[in-house]
Amino acid sequence: MTSLSIVLPAYNEAANVVAAVEEVSAVAQTLGMDYEIILVNDGSRDRTGEIARTELTSHIPNFKLVEHFPNRGYGGALKAGFGAATKELIAFTPSDNQFDFNEIRLLLAKLTPDVTLVSGRRINRQDNFIRKLNGFGWNLVVRLLFGYLIKDIDCGFKVFRRDLLNHIHVESNGAMIDTEMLAEARARKYKITEVPVTHKPRIAGNPTGANLKVIFRAFRDLFRFRVRLWRELRDERHAAKA
Repeated sequence: MTSLSIVLPAYNEAANVVAAVEEVSAVAQTLGMDYEIILVNDGSRDRTGEIARTELTSHIPNFKLVEHFPNRGYGGALKAGFGAATKELIAFTPSDNQFDFNEIRLLLAKLTPDVTLVSGRRINRQDNFIRKLNGFGWNLVVRLLFGYLIKDIDCGFKVFRRDLLNHIHVESNGAMIDTEMLAEARARKYKITEVPVTHKPRIAGNPTGANLKVIFRAFRDLFRFRVRLWRELRDERHAAKA
């Protein structure tokens, strides 16, 4: 039977985390799969960790809590979750309740034997103008550097085969991790695809993706990654010829 690890990164999501984990748990129990739910408390300064330890651990089946301090960033949180994952497939979704986790069925249906990674594509994205503008600019730069990957690169709702992590080098601790995974997978000839998913407004908590420091770090990491990937692919071609 196919098995699934579900990773939820959380930073200062005390107002959202219970509803997010309970929704994921309710859906996971209906999938007919061996599963685990991994919440990563990414150095939260609010009660996210306390709520996970005192409320979620006691009543959510197959629940794991990973915590680290200080905050490592979105990519760091995902990598911690990936490191704790033990199942054949890994899905990830944020703890802000902006996705309908029941639509994991749509992503899993696209994960055919020849497809390694499936990403959501947000329909009618429910973010403010600045976040949409940042997303447009980011997608444009990524396409200039790496070619077309998928339409909605930074959609935080994805599923992939865990074995992929043995063949790509995910290093980013920041917002660039989605681009890193997609570009490396595509460069190494893995098939990736996307499926339309619902995007809901954030009704509690504060997003961090539009923070200027986060944006600057993401663009800095993007150009560094382009150089690193070029060198890795060059070395791999040379090694294959040797």
